[in-house]
Amino acid sequence: MTLVRERRHQQGLRLSLPSPLAAADFRQWSHYAALLSAIGPTSPDIESLSDLEKLTVIGHGNGGTVYKVRNRKSSSVYALKVLRFDQNAAVIRHQVACEAEILKRVDSQFVVKCLAVFDTIGGDLCFVMEHMEKGSLYDELRVRVKLPEDVVSVITQRVVRGLQYLHGMQIVHGDIKPSNLLINGKGEVKIADFGVSKIVVGTRNACEACMGTCAYMSPERVDPERWDGGNANGFSGDVWSLGVVLLECLVGHYPLIGLGEKPDWAALICAICLGERLEIPETASPDFRSFVRRCLEKDWRKRGSVDELLDHPFVNRIL
Repeated sequence: MTLVRERRHQQGLRLSLPSPLAAADFRQWSHYAALLSAIGPTSPDIESLSDLEKLTVIGHGNGGTVYKVRNRKSSSVYALKVLRFDQNAAVIRHQVACEAEILKRVDSQFVVKCLAVFDTIGGDLCFVMEHMEKGSLYDELRVRVKLPEDVVSVITQRVVRGLQYLHGMQIVHGDIKPSNLLINGKGEVKIADFGVSKIVVGTRNACEACMGTCAYMSPERVDPERWDGGNANGFSGDVWSLGVVLLECLVGHYPLIGLGEKPDWAALICAICLGERLEIPETASPDFRSFVRRCLEKDWRKRGSVDELLDHPFVNRIL
């Protein structure tokens, strides 16, 4: 979910009722509900939604809202992601069932933890997530504009370790971008939001029906015919997205098009698929340049893997 940070006055948690389901949709939802039922609370602190008191809205987008909530019994604070269904219910529910299945499998210090999934009487789905107090990397860049290389190195190490864990679980994230990299009170960055992620089975194309955010898409996803995207496993696409994010952290703006240039679809296609020259600031260290070039190799077959990148000097700096 694309998060847009907002300050809102405290208000009651209201879950709207969805439209009645058609018979086919109901049968499909029954299958998805079976998946969701396997994800009960994983924390003894959370027994039901009624334990949680809504404090404020911390983000919203794509048919859902994220609230900061507090457990009435323990005073522990969490993030509550509430997804509502509309006329596209069947499609969205399929996506949510995939997300829930992924969250059920994931347990890493580099990935935002899901503590429980609840479905309400009204048909909404609620994900109780670890609360990341400092917001997202997107929020941080809005305030600081640019980040020093040493800070980018620490961020890189955590994200690459998170991707190594996910890829080892055969999970392609599919939407690595600043707003999906969250920061906790200790300053630790973790990967969040699996709304467009895929679990890879054998050689199945992990990019199928997996849109993500176009500005951070790899060439093989934007133009699969030119870059043989049909044979890509999807993991290398996460690496490309990471490279774009890191370069953005250093230069202070989306790096694949010129500062002030309108990032419309045509400009993005040209920059991602046809751009010949990768512009990295002259002030950047050789290690940073090398690392980003390994991420932003247009041919996905030649792009660095997460295992290779974890051994790179840029992520192993002694601070």
